[in-house]
Amino acid sequence: MTEHHQDEVVDAELVDDDHLPALRQTAQGLALPPADPDAWLPPEAEEDAKAGIAKSTSTAYSRDFRDYVTWCKKVGRRPIPAAPQTVTHYISHLTRTPREKTGRPYSPSTLERIIASIRTTHSAAGHQPPETKAARKVLAGYKARLSEAQDPRAQPNKTSPALPAVLRTALSVVDRTTLRGKRDAAILLLGMACAARASELVSLDVSSITEPDEVAGVGIRVRLYRKKIKKWQNVTVKYGKDRDTCPVTAARVYLRALEAEGHTSGPLFMRIDRWGYLAAPVYRGGQQIGDPTGRLTTEAISDVVEKSMAAIGMSGRWRSHSLRRGFATAASIAGADPVHSARHGGWADNSTAYQGYVQEASGLGDDNPLTNIGL
Repeated sequence: MTEHHQDEVVDAELVDDDHLPALRQTAQGLALPPADPDAWLPPEAEEDAKAGIAKSTSTAYSRDFRDYVTWCKKVGRRPIPAAPQTVTHYISHLTRTPREKTGRPYSPSTLERIIASIRTTHSAAGHQPPETKAARKVLAGYKARLSEAQDPRAQPNKTSPALPAVLRTALSVVDRTTLRGKRDAAILLLGMACAARASELVSLDVSSITEPDEVAGVGIRVRLYRKKIKKWQNVTVKYGKDRDTCPVTAARVYLRALEAEGHTSGPLFMRIDRWGYLAAPVYRGGQQIGDPTGRLTTEAISDVVEKSMAAIGMSGRWRSHSLRRGFATAASIAGADPVHSARHGGWADNSTAYQGYVQEASGLGDDNPLTNIGL
């Protein structure tokens, strides 16, 4: 898992039963068999359980636990079942040990994930997760030291929000006469309008966009699968006030361009090469790579966002999540009902992530106490 995904992984539950089958192999050879003779699953059930696990999460947890086991062997501690002091010692060690890659210790958010990986892998092996109160006190002290030193690592490595004004500027340099430019405009505007994650955008098909029958002229409807809440959602996307930033217009222009290429079904967001060819094969080392249907990857969605912002010299950390965060921030500034906004974007009710976006946007709109005091 690359650095820019760390903030998403940290949101995972510390001990989430859905992760246990995928992580059981990581703990193999270290754990005793569970005492309960009925604590097993047939292969097909294991596969069903794995299907519900975010691959990035299980990959990161497995790597974190392997590193932890290596350290335990080096210092002579038992990795599993771990004593609370072992976890405390390990977290303390990590706060003081520079990484070879960066020359600095891990960030607090990554250490949160490492604690989660240790606890979750214990559960996968049939052990009670170790108590981590002391380890979290070490982490709290580490955060305090970084904050006092104004170290950027004290803050979560969040993406920059792609607000409407930022998107308008980015789109001003996109060549929307080309198929690729039409695709990129649709990605940026639909991604923001639907508050979509990259995984939700890449899973869209041409048939995912329809015209609402019950209300003529309202815009389009986008059918998304919200993986976090495990629900399908029909998101109504209304016309924008400005044609250049109207998500409905961008989507329709792109769909017409796909139709002209003879692409009327299958993936919506497609790979397009530098010469404008749709779903051209990609080879590496003589082997074809990428989705054979031409469907974009989640990394490709982030690349579209990142390159668009780089083209206008916009500083910040721009990834696919910038579109989702931009929606939450813009909706809050505009005074939109937070419950309706959260549901539109597929956040669970009382989502702490969404509440965090609202809090960050507080003070940017008319709710700022300095707005009408006469200064």
